Amino acid sequence: MSSEQIPAPGGPEAVPAATVVLISGASRGLGLAMVTDLLERGVKVAAFARTVTPELDALAEKYPDASHFGSVDITDDKACQAFVKEVEAKLGVVDALINNAAIGQDSLHVHTPADEITRIIDTNLTAPLVLTRFWVRRLLGKGRRGRLVNITSICGQRGYPGLVAYSATKAGLDGATRSLARELSGRVIANSVAPGFFASEMSAVLGQTQLDAILRRTPSGRMTTPEDVLPVVRMLLLEDTNINGQAIVIDGAGSI
Repeated sequence: MSSEQIPAPGGPEAVPAATVVLISGASRGLGLAMVTDLLERGVKVAAFARTVTPELDALAEKYPDASHFGSVDITDDKACQAFVKEVEAKLGVVDALINNAAIGQDSLHVHTPADEITRIIDTNLTAPLVLTRFWVRRLLGKGRRGRLVNITSICGQRGYPGLVAYSATKAGLDGATRSLARELSGRVIANSVAPGFFASEMSAVLGQTQLDAILRRTPSGRMTTPEDVLPVVRMLLLEDTNINGQAIVIDGAGSI
């Protein structure tokens, strides 16, 4: 679809609340928490991950008419596109997308193999942008408006050793979010949510000395949890909001 084929905004009315949400990387952690939270609020939710976990199976059994889950690798463009079409056939037009799938890093840049850098960039940045492009084209082609939430990271705004490639992908996704908000001119509300390190991730990537230092400089005195993030995501998807093109940091003020 060329820019000339994209439907005009059609007036200043608000973008409706999301009714069908697609979430990538939803097998555990924040992804699973977002799936559960939205289903509990009556939103139809589709989600994929490399592996469909028992937790997702349980949700599928509990919400059979409001959910659709699948085993999909986000770097497989054709599989992602086929999954979106499956979701449309079962749940209806996908009017919100949460790009959550990502892989981490735990190596100094000088020790990170070139193919691993490529894998991190492909998974965390290229694949979400390709999926977003496909989703936007289908959404606007149906004359609909929508909402986009990119889950990024405080690492995209602050530096941490051992996370060079990972940080680059999250900063890139924040930048893409700002540009999409302008490019889509109100047809899609696009924001990113940048959590601080979740406790488990922090422990795995950083040593205890760094962990203690970060906790000392965090005014809230605690690490980020999925429960801290859920209300923000819920607001961006379901409420009448003029927040657009922003990267919302949730880290207990540790980065200021």
